[in-house]
Amino acid sequence: MNPLLLGPVLEIGKSIIDRLFPDAEERARKEAELLILMQTQEMQKVLAQLEVNAREATSPHMFVAGWRPFVGWCCGMGFAWAAIGQPIFAWIGVAKGWPAPPSIDSEVLLYVLGGMLGLGTLRTVEKSKSATK
Repeated sequence: MNPLLLGPVLEIGKSIIDRLFPDAEERARKEAELLILMQTQEMQKVLAQLEVNAREATSPHMFVAGWRPFVGWCCGMGFAWAAIGQPIFAWIGVAKGWPAPPSIDSEVLLYVLGGMLGLGTLRTVEKSKSATK
């Protein structure tokens, strides 16, 4: 479930529980059951996504299992250009009178790399368990 919807759903559930169960102890128990139910559903979604990720990683097809390494290499090359290549070529360009080379919006790379590093951890676990070669 969308985390932005979780709060309002819990509030609606709590207001219904408040109306149905005036006893404080019974109300607290039902609120705890509602919270457990919501967390269980979230955990099932996370586990289902992990299963999809594991199947993708073990696929013999390059376009199924290879997209994460491809995106990782693209991010790596983008950061290499942004941190090393572009400043060096800009310095040389100023010395030679050439126009400055284009720069990359590294904020976009940071978003993508942040996601990749989170997924990369799962890939490392898979490799350590010999799930893939």
